[in-house]
Amino acid sequence: MADSTAGTNPSPEVAKGRTLRCGAVGVGRMGQHHARVYANEPGCELVGVVDSSPERAAEIAAKFNCRAFPTEQALLDAGVDAVSIAVPTTAHQKSAEPFLRNKVACLIEKPLAPDAKQAIQLKELAESTGACLMVGHIERFNPIMRAMQRATAQASQITPRFIEVHRVSPMTFRSVDVGVVMDMMIHDLDVVLMLMGGQEPDEIQASGVAAITEHEDICNARLVWRRPTGNCVANITGSRLALKTERVTRITGEDAYVKIDYAAKKGVIIRRLANEIQMNEVREQIRSGSDLTMLKWHELVNVENLEIDDGEPIVMEIREFLDAVRSGRRPTIDAASGSVNVRVAERIVEAIKENR
Repeated sequence: MADSTAGTNPSPEVAKGRTLRCGAVGVGRMGQHHARVYANEPGCELVGVVDSSPERAAEIAAKFNCRAFPTEQALLDAGVDAVSIAVPTTAHQKSAEPFLRNKVACLIEKPLAPDAKQAIQLKELAESTGACLMVGHIERFNPIMRAMQRATAQASQITPRFIEVHRVSPMTFRSVDVGVVMDMMIHDLDVVLMLMGGQEPDEIQASGVAAITEHEDICNARLVWRRPTGNCVANITGSRLALKTERVTRITGEDAYVKIDYAAKKGVIIRRLANEIQMNEVREQIRSGSDLTMLKWHELVNVENLEIDDGEPIVMEIREFLDAVRSGRRPTIDAASGSVNVRVAERIVEAIKENR
């Protein structure tokens, strides 16, 4: 666990709610959206951007009316309270360290680091300086995920027994410096580990194939948790070799079943309690030998559609980050959570190698 004091002491000026001076390091596919949100978010000022391409930095700076800086240090010297780090994963530590050492809050795009060692080093640095560090696992802020959390908060919590995840898409040739586990599956590891209270799995089995890149391009992982309240198994498939995109998670527990479709922004929940009467009737009919072949299962059960809002995930993510900076509270996805995600991903990759 992270030090309870890490990131809990905002400056008096920040605590009073003055305008936060923000920056974005790396303004490619994802980083440009961080810059956009900072430029338009009330209570924020986009001071500037940094990118390995001076032309790209100048383009984004002109678009959002801020300065283009040549280095992280130059942006730091200009004075910032909070920055997003959206450079390639292998450069996260190098880009974030100057800011964390100077107590500047950092929102680091997923995954926190390319390996567990660097993830721990970033976590420990943030703890030692008291800087707020949040990891950008954006699926937590997907409207469908927020809808599921609201639905389960309104009634009994889901106790997962079996989780099935499919995240597949065609090859985009982005992030080919890492495998599909760190590139795509890391999203689902974050959600699954959240559902399991941040506990690492007791057992991991995995198989993967490197078809295009030097790393695994398709992977299936089986994660097992052995808990006093009962075991849970998660079966997670990630592929960047599919012919179409699918991002679906199914969660089965003793108290409910949930299906969420990230791409379609749709989801359903079937609660055991809401269906107890008709289930007891069906059980009794089965025991009595009744012919139930004409029953339609989807009409028999009470299915709730999740209520989806239209909040943009990147906006909701950055608002969570900025609120943590202002209040001094721990962000939803802190360095401890980010480190566990990386460590489990690393264990899956190692399991692939062992299986080969």
